Amino acid sequence: MFKTTRVVALLVALALVPAAFAAKGGNGNAGVKGSDPTLVMVNDVNGNGLPNYGDTVSFNVTTTAAYPALQLACYQNGALVFDQTAGFFPTYAGSKNFTLWDDRWAGGAADCTATLYTTSSSGKQTTLATTGFHVDA
Repeated sequence: MFKTTRVVALLVALALVPAAFAAKGGNGNAGVKGSDPTLVMVNDVNGNGLPNYGDTVSFNVTTTAAYPALQLACYQNGALVFDQTAGFFPTYAGSKNFTLWDDRWAGGAADCTATLYTTSSSGKQTTLATTGFHVDA
C-alpha cells in the first residue's frame, strides 16, 4: 500500500510539471514586462536637447526581467550604420551609454530603434518594449 501511494504521488507530480512550464510560456519569461525605453541625453554636443550624430545617449528602462538588455540600431536609407547592445541590470560591468557614431556611419541623419529584451536560459530572446527616434546630422 505504501509503495502504491508513493508511485501515485510521483505520477501526479510528473503530470504537473508540464503544466507548470506551460503556465510560464515554456521559456520562463511569463509575466515579464517592460515599458518603452526613454531616451536620456548624456552628452549633447551642440546643446540643442535632441539626439544628433556624435551625441551620447542612454535610456531609462523599467522591467521585471532579471537581466534585461537594450539593443540600439540606427539606419540610413535602410542600411545599418550603428548597432550596440548593453545590459541594463545592476551587475552589468559595461557602459550603458551609446555614442551616436560608428565607422559605418560617416555622418548625417539616421533613424534608430531601441529594443529592450531579455534572454531565457534556453537562449530564446523575448522583446519587452521598443522605441524609435530620429538622429539629426
